[in-house]
Parts: sequence; structure tokens; C-alpha cells
Amino acid sequence: MMKSDTIAAVATAMSDSGIGIIRISGDEAIQIADRIYRSKSGKKRLVNVESHTVHYGFIYDKDELIDEVMVVVMKAPNTYTREDTVEIDCHGGILVMTKILETVIKNGCRMAQPGEFTKRAFLNGRIDLSKAEAVMDLIHSKNEFALKSSVKQLKGSVSDQVKFLRDEILYEIAFIESALDDPEHISLDGYREKLEEKTLSVKADLKKLVDSADNGKLLKDGINTVIVGKPNVGKSSLLNLLVGEERAIVTSVAGTTRDTLEESIKLNGVGLNIIDTAGIRDTSDEVERIGVEKARNYANNADLIIYVVDASRKLDENDEEIIKLIASKKVIVLLNKTDLTQVVDEDEFMTLVSENKDLRIIKTSTKENVGIDAFENAIKEMFFGGEIAVNDEIYITNGRHKEALMEAYTSMDFVLGSLADDMPEDFYSIDLMNAYASLGRIIGEEVGDDLVNEIFSKFCMGK
Repeated sequence: MMKSDTIAAVATAMSDSGIGIIRISGDEAIQIADRIYRSKSGKKRLVNVESHTVHYGFIYDKDELIDEVMVVVMKAPNTYTREDTVEIDCHGGILVMTKILETVIKNGCRMAQPGEFTKRAFLNGRIDLSKAEAVMDLIHSKNEFALKSSVKQLKGSVSDQVKFLRDEILYEIAFIESALDDPEHISLDGYREKLEEKTLSVKADLKKLVDSADNGKLLKDGINTVIVGKPNVGKSSLLNLLVGEERAIVTSVAGTTRDTLEESIKLNGVGLNIIDTAGIRDTSDEVERIGVEKARNYANNADLIIYVVDASRKLDENDEEIIKLIASKKVIVLLNKTDLTQVVDEDEFMTLVSENKDLRIIKTSTKENVGIDAFENAIKEMFFGGEIAVNDEIYITNGRHKEALMEAYTSMDFVLGSLADDMPEDFYSIDLMNAYASLGRIIGEEVGDDLVNEIFSKFCMGK
């Protein structure tokens, strides 16, 4: 167990609420809490109570009563940090929480750094690094998928798979090293074929994890979506329909939207971070021109572009410019205003965008709420193969994990190359060790202090 000073922080949000929690962890946690706690009878000492018990009483700063509280006492090693831990449940006012924290610090604690409680849980061996990162992902979950995925990772879905692959690789490293050290008793005859089979199997597992990363990130963080089109084609009406309220001003005057509007919504479990942009057209209006330039920039960086077309009006040079802009992007074209007489049909439009193989065309009417179901299904098909499987699939949602997996995959590829070139066995061992080390970075087995500090600095205070 890591020996260290005792830390404290407010573990709940610093806002007026029913309950606030001040968390204390470290060798002196119970003794420090005992100095400021008084039971109703005045006789109970926290240093004498059993572990994992709750006690009613009061917090005092010397002779000044601060608050009526419940105090939870948890003794090492069966705690979140594997250190003695005390949680003071007080009333949730900002002032009362601040005063209790100040009193705790005056009596021997220091202020915890962001993420330091979880960092201690990692350093004390209670959780590995991937589980620690899942804690913060759980706190910041934006949708049901992100929540379920974070819980699965916290329970070990990623770390268990990584440990399994490391064990598979380590066995081969140990066998090669043993055979090289003791060739009289351990033969390498026929081993290359066995190693090739094992390497292909590990590579397939790594590829599945790497391939899950892009969809995992989109499901966790949402699909960055930009609505583009000429002025007055129904972009703002679409945004209002998806959001479920009048977020954007809708008028018959072209150019009403001059700046971007941003909203996050959820469609059947899929998060969309939507940006409604100014209508793209040539304009002499300086403000509108800036909005149009913003629209182009957002479209270049989007995961998905929704191109809204007024199907009751002929296409023009502005549509030609937009079509060039979206040529290499994932695009859903909405032929809107189908409640009016159509002059643009699907076949005509498909001819214009035939070079884009990642495009769907859907007929819609935002006025009559037509085509939205087809729009939602198109998103699932384009990004998730038509189905979102949350329960059984392991999704990689962390960029650091993806990078380490890709490095491990490359190292295993080098093993296959060495096998094909009939290289000596110690070449296999080098690349297998690199793959083993890359996977170790995911769970914290092969990371330095600087990376650990950087990861936990992004945590919220009190966690």
C-alpha cells in the first residue's frame, strides 16, 4: 500500500443541494475526523468504531458548531482508495461544505488534487488504469450507451480482454526464451507453425478492438453533425423538429440564420451534436458572409453532413458548390418540402452525387414530420451497420487505448513478417515484447509517472 499524507476534498458538486459530502482519505483520516466530530452523547470516539459504520453527530471547529452530520467510517484495505477513509455527509450549502473542509484541513489534512482519490486507488492496486479512466467516463456520460460502456469498462470488460491477450503473448515469449536458454530439453521443432497460428489469432482480436474504436467514440461522445444547404430550404425547421422546441428562428426571409446554432440530441440511443449553419450562397452582406464561411469550415470537420434541399425549387450554382464541399464526406441528403410540388427528384440528384459512395437520399417534409424515421435509420446504417449492440460488444472509447492497440497490432504484424522471412527466434521475442508492453500501457503496467499525472489531472475534484 502506498504510504502518503492524508487528503480531503468536497466530493459532491459545489452548489446548494440537500446533501454534501466531504471525503477524507489517508493514514490519519479517522483521527482527523475524530478531532472535529462530537456524538450526540459526547462520548463516542470515531477511532474506536467498527469499519463501514455510520454515525450521527456534529462537526465543530473548536467550540463553534458548524453542522449536524452523518459520518461514515471505512477502514483500510476495504475502501475505494485502500486507505482509511471518512465521508462526512452534511447539508449541501456551499458555505457549510466549505467551512467543514477548511476545518478538516486545519486539523491535519491537505487539499486533494483533481482525481487524487482515484489515483490512489490505482497506485494502491485496487483498480488498473483502464478502470480508473472508466470512472471519469462514467461521471461524464452523455447518453445511455456511454453510461453502460463506462460501467462495463469499470467492471473490467477492456482490462480483462487486454490481460487475456497479454497472457497469450507472454506464454510465447516465455517459451521462446526458455527454448533458447535450454535447447537440449525444449525443442523449437514445428514451433513456427504454432506461433503463426497464435499470432493470427491475437491479431484478429486486436483488429476487432481497434475497429470498434471509431464507433465507440461516436456512441460515447456523439456524432458531430452539420446541417448545410441554401437559405430557406428548411434547415432551421429540421433542427427545431429534432430538438423538439423552437431553437432556431424560422421565417420566409432567406438568410435569417447568420451564425451557427449548436444542440445535442439523442435519436434512438444515438447522440448527435448538431450545428445548424447559415445558408450557403454568394452574398454581399458581411455578417452573412462570415456565417457562410463558418458553415464551410464546420462541414469540412464533421462526422456527418445533413444536406437539406428544397425539392420544390430547381438546383442552382449554390447547390453545385455544396455538392463539391460534401464530395468525400458521410452525407444524408434530405429532399425537403415534399408536401409541395417537386421539381427535384431522387434520380436527378443521385446523378450529381454519384461519386460519393457514402451518401443516402431521403424525402422529407419538416412541416408535416415526414421522413424522420428513415433519417434515423440511415444514421444507424451509415455508422453502426444498422444495429447498435451495447450488451455484449466491447467498444474502445478511449483514444489512448486505441493507439496502444494499434501499436500492438503492428508488432504482431512484424512477428508474422519475421516468420515469413525465416528469421531467428529472438526476432519474434523482440516484437512480442513490444506488443506485450503496448497492451500494458492500457492497464497501467507500462506507464511512467508523467502519463499517470496527466490522466488524473483531468479528473474532477473530489474523485
